[in-house]
Amino acid sequence: MTTEDLAPRTDVAALLLTGGLSRRMGRDKIQLMAEGHTLAQRTGQILSRVVATAFEVGPGTSGLPAIHETTLGQGPLVAIVAGRRALVDCAYRGDALVVASDLPFVTDGLLRYLADVEATFSVVPVVEGRPQPLCARWSGRDLDAAARWVSGGERSLRRLLDEPDVTWLDESHWGHVASAHAFDDVDTPEDLERLGLNF
Repeated sequence: MTTEDLAPRTDVAALLLTGGLSRRMGRDKIQLMAEGHTLAQRTGQILSRVVATAFEVGPGTSGLPAIHETTLGQGPLVAIVAGRRALVDCAYRGDALVVASDLPFVTDGLLRYLADVEATFSVVPVVEGRPQPLCARWSGRDLDAAARWVSGGERSLRRLLDEPDVTWLDESHWGHVASAHAFDDVDTPEDLERLGLNF
């Protein structure tokens, strides 16, 4: 049985962030194609196989139910909080995968692993010493804290990473389900060339 054959989890939700402004790319990253789909569509399909409840936070291009931010361009922390509010409106207050839409090589196996890994608090992969907060599982407690910070004017995603109870997972944890390549993101035209992708 492969990870694609497993039933979606009901005790972990997901938020797909698609609302970035793509300033460094110079054009809309969510129209980038991989495996015959836009990145948002591809990742949305993966998330719908991994969890039963998933929302897109952005313009509605992934195929998932979309949550539109009231004010655009304020960064991923604000987008995460918008998604959290939608989950709470659905009476869900637990953990959620938070995944950026610019990860062309993210896999079912990796996201299933993050959903399944046993941890009391948030779970953040680390790749070559760099935390990956936008391919991570954030606890309900930390997501609620993020909502309070945003209400107080906080906009830096780094604030989440500073939480004392985050569980850091290096390659010795996730390396059996994915390579570091799964975390490659595309921010610039040079990234497209390096990764062999195109619009």
